[in-house]
Order: sequence, then structure tokens, then C-alpha cells
Amino acid sequence: MTIRLYDTSARQIRDFNPLTPGCVSIYLCGATVQAAPHIGHIRSGLNFDIMRRWFAYRGYDVTFVRNVTDIDDKIIAKSAEQNRPWWAIGYENERAFNSAYDVLGCLPPTYEPRATGHVPEMIEMMRGLIERGHAYAAEGNVYFDVRSYPGYLQLSNQDLDGLRQPSGEGEGGKRDPRDFAMWKAAKPGEPSWETPWGRGRPGWHLECSAMAHKYLGSAFDIHGGGVDLIFPHHENEIAQAKAFGDDFATYWTHNAWVTMSGEKMSKSLGNSVLVSEMVKHWRPIVLRYYLGTPHYRSMIEYSEESLREAESAFARIEGFVQRVTEKAGKVVPPAPEVPPAFAEAMDDDFGVPQALAVVHTTVRQGNSALTADDKESAVARLAEVRAMLGVLGLDPLDEHWAGGPDRGEDLHGVVDSLVRLVLEQRQAARARKDYATADAIRDQLQQSGLVIEDTPSGPRWELGSR
Repeated sequence: MTIRLYDTSARQIRDFNPLTPGCVSIYLCGATVQAAPHIGHIRSGLNFDIMRRWFAYRGYDVTFVRNVTDIDDKIIAKSAEQNRPWWAIGYENERAFNSAYDVLGCLPPTYEPRATGHVPEMIEMMRGLIERGHAYAAEGNVYFDVRSYPGYLQLSNQDLDGLRQPSGEGEGGKRDPRDFAMWKAAKPGEPSWETPWGRGRPGWHLECSAMAHKYLGSAFDIHGGGVDLIFPHHENEIAQAKAFGDDFATYWTHNAWVTMSGEKMSKSLGNSVLVSEMVKHWRPIVLRYYLGTPHYRSMIEYSEESLREAESAFARIEGFVQRVTEKAGKVVPPAPEVPPAFAEAMDDDFGVPQALAVVHTTVRQGNSALTADDKESAVARLAEVRAMLGVLGLDPLDEHWAGGPDRGEDLHGVVDSLVRLVLEQRQAARARKDYATADAIRDQLQQSGLVIEDTPSGPRWELGSR
């Protein structure tokens, strides 16, 4: 068994060989908390949650670090616009991100450090870089000298002579316009911290280099994030960390965007779709299916139609799970192992689309077994389906989606009793050939978010989306 993954730095799929046998260390660039998350933001968390789950399934001990950038230019700008403290905006949106991760079934990270909690580590890194001749202080700022590090731009495969580094206003004293700020001098009314070079605040790139070093050491396995972070963020992280003396990440993995009309989903374009709003109209497990099942390196073009298609596809899986559970008269536990074809797909650069095809094939086999009244085969297929869905975080019988081991079952029982009362009224209307009333009852139930299916053994219901 060998997991293979696409390494952005090598521009090819490579065999995964961990630094420490049996262990995986992952650093994921997390949220910049200037605003609540849209589905484009949260896709990265979902993709790396599935990656993490697969490593764990394969027996690895996973250390997963996902940082929070709680101070940057955008947060400071929002603070001025809203006349609120920068930390209040950051904390409010950090909670919104964690709520979105949780509602979509992402496992919590091993560590989730905030940038503002690691200024001492940043100072230590800047001091080391200045001593080694890779950085310099000027007018209260500290800059990285990009010409001092020969490997600069290897990740993004750019030419240094043609490069112009993004820069903010007031970054005085640069020796070269391509040098980037690791520390920004304090401005009136802005938050600042004391350093040997004067008061100021962190540059974005320095934060992650310092936090990765603290929590994962001088070398770790995988660094991840969205493709938009390759330059300048990840390129600058590499320069800082390696010039400091770290080996840093062995593999670089990047997830693609969620787009609308071909453009990256972003607040600046005014086309964002907030997770908090989406889950009011779509079941969270359906939203996870929609965002998590395309290949992580493939773009997702957002549309209501594609969400409806995802809902229908998941409904076929969920319907099978429910029918076999009813037939078995008990909850069927997941199989101890996933089918070989599923494992082969996941081992090959986390090929979720191919793995999902195995799920749907197994569901069809299970449905055929139900039709043939082969209960034993149907139960066996359900065990396999649950094992595969568990890896993807999509098992509808998991406690997360059921609302907990006790409360979820209690609530389902109450709803089931109420719905069955209404369905009995519908059956009575049909028995007396009052089809208009029967259809009206069915329509009302569907408008309430329930899907009604007439079966030879009587009507059955399940939750849909409103």
C-alpha cells in the first residue's frame, strides 16, 4: 500500500514517504478572519479533512495544524469601517469559520494556532534571518531579501527579473521592490507589538513559517492550501523557513477554487455564498457531498442545478442506507475494510470521484439484492457503503449527522410518529377515493422538506431539502 499525491513543487504525482514511519504531519493555511466564510473558503477545509481521514484509515498517526490569521490589512480596514476593535471582528469571524467547519462535518485540527499568539516566535525567526544576511530592518519594517535565497520562486516557477512583489502602502526602506515585508512598522491607531526594531505587526507570510516551525518542527510532511496561495504566500513561506535553516515541507498540495461564472468566488467580486446561508436551504451533509466529492485539484463551478444534482445523487445513497436498515431491523455497522477499488482510488492522489463511483456501484448491487429479497447480501453491501462513506465523512448514520446518539434518535422518533399520523390520514383519503385531499397532504409534507415514497409495504418518508 502506497499513497501517492500530486506535489506542486515537483509538478507531478509522487509516492508518499513520511519523515517518521507511521506518522503524517500536515500544515494547512486556514482562515483569514476578516469576514464570515463562503463555500469557496470552506472547500479547502473539506478537502484536507478527507485527506486526513484517509491517512488515518491507512493507519497513520496524523498531526493536523490549521492556523488562524487574526491580524492583517483587511481586518484592520474592516475595523476602521465598522468602528469596532480589530480583535472583535477577528474573533467573531473565527467562530463563524469553526461553526462552518463543524456543521459540514470537518474533524477539529490537532492544533489551531492564532497568528497574534506567536509574535515571540516571529521575532526569533526575523532575528535569525537578519543574522544570516537574508533580511534587513528599515524604517521600522523588516524585509526579506529575495536575492539572498537562490531557491526563491521554484514553487511557482517564476522568473525573478520579471517579478513585482505585491506591497502595501507605507512600506518604506525597501532595497529592492521585490523584497517582501515580514514585519510592518506601526501606524497610528493600528494594533502593534514591541520588537527590537520598533513597534509593529506581523507580515502575513511570516506567521505561517513561524507557527509551522513551532508545532511541526524544522521539517514536516505536507503543506496545503488553495491554489491562490502558491504565490506570494507559500513562495515567501518557503524562502523564510529555508533561509532560517528549516527543511520545511516535503510535499505541497493545493486545492482548486469554487468559481461562479468562471471567476474565483470572493467577497471582492460580490459573488460569495455564505455557509451560514447555504445550510438554511440545503442539508449540511448534501453541501459536504457537493463540495467534497469533486477531485480536490478540479475547479467547482457553482450553480443551483449542480447542487440539486448532488442532492439527488446523495439521496440515492441515503435511501439505500435507510431501506437496508429497515429491512435488517438494526443499524448495520461499517465493514472493517473498504472495497479494494475504493482504496485504490483514494491511494491515487485522493481520487474521490473514482472512489465515489465505487460507492454508487455498491449501492446498485445492494438495491438489486433488496429486489431479490437477498437480505444477507444487502446487509453486506450496506456495511461496505458505510465504511466508504465514513472515510468521506458522509455516513448518514454517523452521530454527527444524526444529532448525537440519544437526542437524534429521540427526535427522529417524535417526527416519525407525527409524520405517520399524517400519512394515515392520507391513506384514509385514498381509501375513500378522495385523491384531491390525499395529494394535498402529500404536497404539504413535501413543502415541509419531507420526501414521501409509496412502497408495497406502505408509505415511507425521509428528509429532503427545502
